Amino acid sequence: MTDIDEAMATLSGSSSIGDAASGRQGSGLEEEEDEDEDLYYIPERRPSLDLGPTPMDTTHWHYVDQALSPAESYNTMTSEDSDKMEEEDNFFTSVRRDRADSYSSCYSIDSDDCEKKTRKVKTKEDVSESSDTHTINENINQNRHPSLTVAFTFKAISKTLGQLSEFELMAFKRMLWKYYPQSFSTPPQGMDIVDLVDRLLECYTLEVSLHITKTHLAEMGKNKLVDRLDTLCLRNEVRYDLAESLRKIYGEVCEDSGGEKRPFDDVYTTLNITSTCDNGPNIEHEVLKIEKLNSNQDHPKQLSTSDFLTPSSVESSSRFILLTGLAGSGKSMAVRKLVLDWIEERAHQHVNFMFPLPFRELKQFEGSRLSLADIIKKLYPATEKLRHEDYKCDECQMMFVFDGLDEYNWKIDFENTELLSDPTDPSTLKVIVVNVMRARLLYRGLFLVTTRPYVRACVPWDARYDEIEVLGFCDPQREEYFKKRFKDPNQASRVVEYVNSLKTLRIMCHLPLFCSIVADECQRIFKENGTQAELPKSITYMYTKLLLALLRQHRRLRAPDISPDKERDFVMKLGKLAFTMLEQDRFQISQMDWKENDISDQEAVPYTGLCTQYVIKPYVLFHENVLSFIHPTMQEYLAALYAVLTFTNHGKNVFEEKLKNKVKGIFKGHTGSELYKEAVDRSLQCENGRLDIFLRFLFGMAHKTNQELLQPFFTSSLKWPASTEDAAALIRKRMRDSQNPDRNINLQRCLAELGLRSSGSLSSLSDC
Repeated sequence: MTDIDEAMATLSGSSSIGDAASGRQGSGLEEEEDEDEDLYYIPERRPSLDLGPTPMDTTHWHYVDQALSPAESYNTMTSEDSDKMEEEDNFFTSVRRDRADSYSSCYSIDSDDCEKKTRKVKTKEDVSESSDTHTINENINQNRHPSLTVAFTFKAISKTLGQLSEFELMAFKRMLWKYYPQSFSTPPQGMDIVDLVDRLLECYTLEVSLHITKTHLAEMGKNKLVDRLDTLCLRNEVRYDLAESLRKIYGEVCEDSGGEKRPFDDVYTTLNITSTCDNGPNIEHEVLKIEKLNSNQDHPKQLSTSDFLTPSSVESSSRFILLTGLAGSGKSMAVRKLVLDWIEERAHQHVNFMFPLPFRELKQFEGSRLSLADIIKKLYPATEKLRHEDYKCDECQMMFVFDGLDEYNWKIDFENTELLSDPTDPSTLKVIVVNVMRARLLYRGLFLVTTRPYVRACVPWDARYDEIEVLGFCDPQREEYFKKRFKDPNQASRVVEYVNSLKTLRIMCHLPLFCSIVADECQRIFKENGTQAELPKSITYMYTKLLLALLRQHRRLRAPDISPDKERDFVMKLGKLAFTMLEQDRFQISQMDWKENDISDQEAVPYTGLCTQYVIKPYVLFHENVLSFIHPTMQEYLAALYAVLTFTNHGKNVFEEKLKNKVKGIFKGHTGSELYKEAVDRSLQCENGRLDIFLRFLFGMAHKTNQELLQPFFTSSLKWPASTEDAAALIRKRMRDSQNPDRNINLQRCLAELGLRSSGSLSSLSDC
């Protein structure tokens, strides 16, 4: 009789294995016509033993801890605990499944007879069965892969057995009860899959448990389930190896200029991520009240990286997300957080494999012909074991994270690019990128692409995707960033106090990149002068560092290097546009502005990131792409830089009329004090303070530290527009003459930009 037939007989019969083994049936029980009848010998009932005063001989007893319930045992057990347990229980590796010689099959036990055991008399059938032994390889436990844990083994075996029908599961149980009576002695009907697997892992090591399961499934002819279990183990090993390699890449981050690496979780600060896009730039300003730009009017929903491409969102929306944000807003940090949460099993556990594919890494494959699967294997050798069917299987969920689409230099042509739907088919990098953006490559895959706002305009209108935006930090997050960045609490509190004391500095710290620049400068000062050292009151120096970071360091990742002359020419053109718009009291850049000033929007937005693009919706069915500087203060800074460079490189005062400039140039050259005098007078005339921050930057550029940083932009040996002393004397004189308290406060801050206090002796300035 086969095991399946035995299972059906057991289900339909009036008795059970457990009933027979426990000896709780009546004496009139009818004997079954079964070859295993002698296994369940029932001794005759006797009165309980009277042990008397002599203690019972317990030398042959073995103490066994009471097993936890399945839920408790697998919730409390760690991989280290399981390893320790398996080292103590290695005797199970050599267990022989000998039914005839096992303890339970040699003796029958009555619940009331604990001292004496009735030896069974072997029959010919027993002898034949005892010779048919099943031996487990003793080397199964060797070279265990670290991915094999109690939790995984429990889930893998349970998931596999869950594919069996009720009768097949009973047949599987009968095999276990038949060959391993020492471990399985309770009635099989009362043991579900959870209890069954729990008992299996309780008695045997993880490797042996898997081996037993696969052996008996194969005996039942369930080879597909055996392959399924092998596949689960293979993918688990690849996932573990991939996670370990990603942990080395993303687990630590270098946050300071000294190159010291720290765990990412110790420095990461929650980002402000919204479910809406086209929010426009941050328009918060220290002096001006800028009207809310007519961009996205929807009420945004705050998101975290754990909300990206969840099973519920994928079911209700799309499998493709475009994550946009300004330069330095924290997009790459969000990607790092996403990857680490998957590694540490804090989120996205429905994803079997997560593949971060930064475009700066993909550049090495330009000109080569290979598939997406080949690229993954080259970047992550741990995935070599993955097969082609793993990329196409519905049960093997994969997420691809393409970071920095703005760093991809090739033109993305959606109209003339061939279709590609198989990730194992070789093609060019351009074709792969286009089909990823089309959401055609790997139909069941999940895709996340990060980019600066301008690049998203290349995505075709009929492509189905969700767009979310990273806005940087809010006020509490700014403080949290500095507290995490500085290990010394005293230094952290000093930096937070310093940033909050300068409103423009605090506002601009909504960009994580700007926070990093401020932290680097404060850290340098603390290292050189101690924790109690005075921090600079100038904001110009921080903006200069931001300009150079975007113009050089970050641009280098996105576009070919340009000559110093072209770089200087671009800064002059962009500064001229910023100055013109500032005089006109406007902050939106039109397409006509680009043409009139001969500026490349490609250079201004995706390459340098000094500008950003968004969509305004003035009418119901009308959308318009609009550009602006990443912040109004960056526009004011570039306008001030343009005024200084125009004077030092060309000897011109931007505030004088062209005709007056030409006539005056015939009789008298420009003096440095004229530029500052005209700028101060213009600022005092503006009731709304339109030129206040501009004026601070203009005087701040006279400081020696800024002059050193800006030196590559100078082409002339002309002296600086005015010395620090002359500029300070002009400011103090205008403070005495001005009757506007608000303008005087701004003039005091101009002195701070020069590194001076508001009080002090006056220097002579004859032409004031």
